[in-house]
Amino acid sequence: MSFIIGAFYFFYFALIGVHIIFVPKILSMVGYSSIDIGIIFASAPLVRFIVPFLFLKGFKLDHRAFVVSLILMLLGAIAFYPALTSFWPLLISNIVFGIGISLLLPYIEFIALEHIGKESYGKIRLFGSIGFIAVALVLVRYLNEPKIGIDFLIAMAIAATALGALIGTLEHKRSRADIKIIENIQSFNPQKHLGLWLGFLLMQVSFGPFYNFFTIYATDHGISLDTTVWLWSFGVIVEILMFYFQGPLLQKNLYKLLQLTAFFTALRWLIVAAFPDNITLLFVSQSLHALSFALFHTVSISILFSLYHAKRLAQQFFFGISYGLGGFLGALGSGVLYQYAPAWLFIGGAIAALGAAISFRGNIIKS
Repeated sequence: MSFIIGAFYFFYFALIGVHIIFVPKILSMVGYSSIDIGIIFASAPLVRFIVPFLFLKGFKLDHRAFVVSLILMLLGAIAFYPALTSFWPLLISNIVFGIGISLLLPYIEFIALEHIGKESYGKIRLFGSIGFIAVALVLVRYLNEPKIGIDFLIAMAIAATALGALIGTLEHKRSRADIKIIENIQSFNPQKHLGLWLGFLLMQVSFGPFYNFFTIYATDHGISLDTTVWLWSFGVIVEILMFYFQGPLLQKNLYKLLQLTAFFTALRWLIVAAFPDNITLLFVSQSLHALSFALFHTVSISILFSLYHAKRLAQQFFFGISYGLGGFLGALGSGVLYQYAPAWLFIGGAIAALGAAISFRGNIIKS
């Protein structure tokens, strides 16, 4: 199962890499404005925020929901092709895509933690980072026209869907724990740890400028697209190293680690804001991705896995609150900032990351 999960991570995050790194640039090439791009990229995170609440209203966290998520992810990706030059069809395609990924990854993360454990999780999760960097280095050589990028998006979605279906089938045969999970949902109460959830939210708000506009921002400041892709790739390389070697760190106080990652994330965005055309310092900022993404992500899902009995639902809400609502606010806010106050784009991200550090502080005291 570990090999199959690793292969899934490879193609899933290759898909995310195309979506994050290249699709904003593709939309800019086609003629969309910064606000249009912000709205389109805010739609999927908004859906990721809404979907977890449906499971509190009777929807089941079962194998069928997982299969539906695979189908929606694939259909959403395929629909990018005919919808590329039309705002509303493209927005709808991105929403469908967002529903799919909002259901899919939390389910896989639960399976990974259950089978592998938090100490070894990073050594499997790093295959996702390899997929992310691999597609970036390949696609940058072939992105001569917008539709080539969409072809890559669809190809990665097909591979991720096939592997996800295999994982879901094997897990469904292994366990019939759906009834137990539904009963555990009744005990799930995020209000008991509001500071933790607010921190998750603000961390992803801070990533809005990076995920949605870093490629455009860097190239607008004279950095070539090739160099920009290498900046993305370098961030993923240090992320891979962190995933591989982070095991001993996870034996420490996880809440203190959360605050540390938030502080370094704020520093990262300040560097990007102050030195947008300094390649050396941009690489320094990307080195902090090891903390602001890799360590942050593993620490977060590990805390939730041990904190709540409804483990799948906790992972759903983590992705919904952070990558969902946080991603929505970050995408929309960064679109407005880059349209009307571009110099404040990454300063806004730094402020949000500092807010996350303050929110996590309360959990350190409690722990």
